[in-house]
Amino acid sequence: MTKMTGFFVTGTDTEVGKTLVSGALILKLREQGKQVIGFKPVVAGTYQDASGHTLNEDLETLRIASQLAPGQFNLSPYVLDMPVAPHLAAAIKGIALDMNTIMQALDDVQKHSDCIVVEGAGGFLVPLSDNQDLGDLAQKIDLPIVLVVGMKLGCINHALLTQEAIKARGLKIVGWVANSLENEMPLLQENVATLKAAINAPFLGLIPSLPNALQKSHNSPYSIEALDFAARHIQIAIH
Repeated sequence: MTKMTGFFVTGTDTEVGKTLVSGALILKLREQGKQVIGFKPVVAGTYQDASGHTLNEDLETLRIASQLAPGQFNLSPYVLDMPVAPHLAAAIKGIALDMNTIMQALDDVQKHSDCIVVEGAGGFLVPLSDNQDLGDLAQKIDLPIVLVVGMKLGCINHALLTQEAIKARGLKIVGWVANSLENEMPLLQENVATLKAAINAPFLGLIPSLPNALQKSHNSPYSIEALDFAARHIQIAIH
């Protein structure tokens, strides 16, 4: 497999803004003249659009950010219907999540891009099988990691535990993003300051809560306007 350029985006938990940040990173890199495609190793949770197509909101967000047509490229080799932990959703469907299958799909996508943004599923150590997790995948891909911290009560502990797990795998956090989620937490700036002092990686920016007009409805991707809003609050470059 050719050595990849790009980022692996992980988070302190599920529903902390990995997809929003991944889409925003794609826009930032496209502004720098890069051909960027988003990829997600596994998604769990689907919906039907007006035409009856089975879609996943994370994949459709990555598709919008990457400026891809519907169905253009396989952005995830595993699209599972139930919105539960991927290994459990796979077991219910009677399949196993295979690392080689994921790597082959990723290799196919990266052939069409200068760099790739790989969005994890859930947190850093979410299982893929009985003996492999997303941390193992991150090691195999070996991309610099962007950590998304969902700014809510408990985020300091979650962020520091995730930092320790990433460090234990011998991987590098190239930077971290604070995402304010739908409702801004009390003492937001004080919590950000605490994390700045505790996380041994550059602070890439604080994304405010999305304005009401840009909030994502259930079973729908983020709009390009929402991704652009988030991108304006992130500073990152790739060389």
